[in-house]
Amino acid sequence: MLAKTEAANKQTQVELRRPEVEGVHQRTPFAVGFPVFVLVVLSIIYASIFAYQWLQDEQRLPVQEIVFSGQMEMLSTSDLQDIVRQRAKGSFFALDVDHVHRLMEAQPWVFTASVRKRWPSKLYIHIVEQKAVAKWNDDLLLNRYGDTFDGLKIIQTGDKISQQLALEKLPQLFGPGGSEKTALTGYTHMQRLLNASGQRIAQLSLSERFAWQAKLSNEIMLKLGRQEYINRLQRYIDVYPLLAEDQKSVSYVDLRYDTGLAVGWGDIIDNGNKQTVDNVKNNS
Repeated sequence: MLAKTEAANKQTQVELRRPEVEGVHQRTPFAVGFPVFVLVVLSIIYASIFAYQWLQDEQRLPVQEIVFSGQMEMLSTSDLQDIVRQRAKGSFFALDVDHVHRLMEAQPWVFTASVRKRWPSKLYIHIVEQKAVAKWNDDLLLNRYGDTFDGLKIIQTGDKISQQLALEKLPQLFGPGGSEKTALTGYTHMQRLLNASGQRIAQLSLSERFAWQAKLSNEIMLKLGRQEYINRLQRYIDVYPLLAEDQKSVSYVDLRYDTGLAVGWGDIIDNGNKQTVDNVKNNS
């Protein structure tokens, strides 16, 4: 009887200890798995940082070649390349295409630019150069859309002689601020009318009151006034053959009349002598 009682007590003790052992076995996978999980996460983070630094390293993945395209007469590709190399540093992956685009379009003689990267190490830049059609108020240039740009002060390296000659041939337009497009439109219409007679506008001025005055390449000054300047210019063209036959040089022609015009002769203008030609269209 005593032996049975002792056996029962031992069985009870074993049963009481078994849950503790099972609890230890249940906690073991978590205790091992969590450090492994943390180690894996840290490894991924480290690998990501290393990969990012490797991709950002200009020495490992440099932009080896910058390829320019587009017709350029006033710009130098070597100068543009220096700008990119000096002000847009970084590896092929780190290079900001938008930043390069802004750099290019900030150059006075660049009208528009497009930039793209091509794997593994090339940068392609297409340039549309500004086309100057006139000088504006001595310090700026006008493109064909009547937009101003600061192209007189900054001339890129290259054939500077041909660049300077090209700028010297441009007509000179003057006018108040905001009248650039109006002045260019007036110049275009007037020059188109003068082409038939072989004359060219060297200077065209638009006053604060929007009165026109043109100086031709033959040094003749045309005073056209504010109204009907195209009709008045046609009046000058009609009488020009008559004026060209005279041995005296013409200093100016005042066309601010309903009919006729006034001519100032160059050889006697200092004496205040002025010849008036009325209804000249009927006489020519």
